[in-house]
Amino acid sequence: MQHTASSAPPPRADRSGVRRAFVASLTGTALEWYDFAVYSAAAALVFGDLFFPSKDPFTGTLLAFSTYAVGYVSRPLGGFVFGRLGDVIGRKKVLIATLVLIGSATLLIGLLPTYATVGVAAPAALVLLRFAQGVGVGGEWGGAVLLSSEFGDPRRRGFYASAAQVGPPAGNLLANGVLAGLGAALTEDQFVSWGWRVAFLLSGALVVFGLWIRAKLEETPVFKAMEAAQDRPEAPLREVFTTQPRALTAAILSRVAPDVLYAMFTVFVLTYATEELGMSRGSALTAVLIGSSLQIVLIPLAGAVSDRVNRRLLYGGAAVAAGVWPFLFFPLVADGSWALLTLGVVGALVVHSLMYGPQAAFIAEQFSPRLRYTGSSLAYTLAGIIGGAIAPLLFTTLLGTYHAWVPLALYIAVTAAVTVVGLCLGRDAAGAQQEEPEPLPAGDRPSAKVG
Repeated sequence: MQHTASSAPPPRADRSGVRRAFVASLTGTALEWYDFAVYSAAAALVFGDLFFPSKDPFTGTLLAFSTYAVGYVSRPLGGFVFGRLGDVIGRKKVLIATLVLIGSATLLIGLLPTYATVGVAAPAALVLLRFAQGVGVGGEWGGAVLLSSEFGDPRRRGFYASAAQVGPPAGNLLANGVLAGLGAALTEDQFVSWGWRVAFLLSGALVVFGLWIRAKLEETPVFKAMEAAQDRPEAPLREVFTTQPRALTAAILSRVAPDVLYAMFTVFVLTYATEELGMSRGSALTAVLIGSSLQIVLIPLAGAVSDRVNRRLLYGGAAVAAGVWPFLFFPLVADGSWALLTLGVVGALVVHSLMYGPQAAFIAEQFSPRLRYTGSSLAYTLAGIIGGAIAPLLFTTLLGTYHAWVPLALYIAVTAAVTVVGLCLGRDAAGAQQEEPEPLPAGDRPSAKVG
């Protein structure tokens, strides 16, 4: 067990306040990942032709995935800027700024002219907006994790922090559902001509809803306690790098396998299914849709389980399974069966859930409360570069070079080993709970009421 009830701090907010913080965290990251999932699907299906025309479809897809990677490469900038601000001026203000940035960039992508209309200005603008998306995401995740977990009971951090982790499958589910609906309602020409834009423009409604919730929330009790104790860091970036290098290394490495596995089974699997297995776009999207819908339940469940068992052990066991699963998946889908493809995607996303559910709590627990936003944001963004950013590019390159699935599976297995190393370097929940600041007296606690 990771803790005892007698040694853990008391809950920090009333149940209704905790629920509102949970929803605020989930909706923001859902928007973030809706935007990223729409972009990812569009990169795999239409952006190659519209923004990077080439006689060789492989080259167009590779270039489209390059802009996908830009969204990851730019994340550290967001982590550096917004992570620092989150520890200095507070979680709430930063989370409003990141939501606006992500949503605005996505809306503008939906309005972009294509290469056929404005030439090279089209891919240049796409890359710039993708960069802006990444900057916003780099500051979003760490704050979303803290928003829900710092309102909740530290003894249930695995469950409460998983609110931010539900965002990816929820956003992915919504994005792929919209794309599948558009694909079913429109002809191929209509979808390529204007249908894909609808998915980007719909993010405006999510932005408004997310801003309404976040604007009504107060600052987290943990940050309020640090303010009262005058314990806010003056140079959180320097402190993280100089005083907590092992924690940062552990947190970075722990993210690599989940990122790569998710990139394979929600992004690249669309390309693999359509180009290698000869399946339709709609069939591949439906398989991902089913797996993502299950993750909405499995991720918080895995987070809750990690509050009752050793968090690192659960995470590590799932990482080992992630290294093994691709060797089962590719032979399973070789005959092009949609049912077996769905089974394979679902199995991979179940394994991913067992890593991703405990992940947010594990990463936050590596850092002291006064450095959590900075440390968590840096770990999230730097890991994204060596994990999710290059994964679709490497998958595409490996498949195009070797025309076999074994190199893809070996790549995933190596990333699983990297994550196990990171987990071994990290610490358990008990050490983090001992560092929790005392909550303010009841009369001074911030309200989390909406409206």
